Amino acid sequence: MGYFVTVEPGVRIYVEDVNPEGNKTILFIHGWPLNHKQFEYQFNVLPAMGYRCIGIDWRGFGNSDKPFTGYNFDRLADDIHAVVEALQLKDFTLAGHSTGGSISIRYMARYKGYGVSKLVLIDAQSPSSLQEEVANTFITETLNDRPNMLRGLTDTFFFQYITVPLSDWFSQLGLQAAGWSTAAVMMSLRDENVYYDLGKILVPTLIIHGIHDKVVPFKNAQETNKLIRNSQLVPFQYSGHAPFYEERDKFNKLLIQFIG
Repeated sequence: MGYFVTVEPGVRIYVEDVNPEGNKTILFIHGWPLNHKQFEYQFNVLPAMGYRCIGIDWRGFGNSDKPFTGYNFDRLADDIHAVVEALQLKDFTLAGHSTGGSISIRYMARYKGYGVSKLVLIDAQSPSSLQEEVANTFITETLNDRPNMLRGLTDTFFFQYITVPLSDWFSQLGLQAAGWSTAAVMMSLRDENVYYDLGKILVPTLIIHGIHDKVVPFKNAQETNKLIRNSQLVPFQYSGHAPFYEERDKFNKLLIQFIG
């Protein structure tokens, strides 16, 4: 079922809550510039195995409200906290992809891991900022020809062959965001990082990373693994930036094993 949570006056976050009666909860945080629908191939499988799968759209993305401000890591982490409070989530697994990984890391540090029993980082933008040159190119392209930027991003996202319809669908997810929020989050990726947050993570952490990732290089995952005490890194041999799709069966099995 889908519903909205008000995170501050005038700003509602969209929540997709599949199998609310499930005995273990996973809260998925999507990547830039997508929305919760990127996890379709988890939501197809995991609820049938007894998991409650919750996907949220960041402010400015997907079905959520699209205010002009509030796109720094702290505010995006605050939005997660507001959802966790509203849904009274406890003992859940937090799973963040790419920029969603950065926001999840910031949530863990800022809220002392409130409610989270396990953390999953999927090709997370960590521990450093995105290179200024790369970020600025994305920002310029977003503000001048966003559909073309999304087409190019799709090409670099996947290591394996994907069909044209899947590529189109992927671009459509990006187009559901507002242009200003797409650019603003990219500015945060350029200007902020989560390096000093990593030492504050105390829960068991699973780091999943495609070895062919052209967006966030695999070496970033190795650095993150060193900086989070209780973490394990699992390389995905046939994935780029999207192991949740490219090696979805392995990904889903690993998630189930890790959560237990």
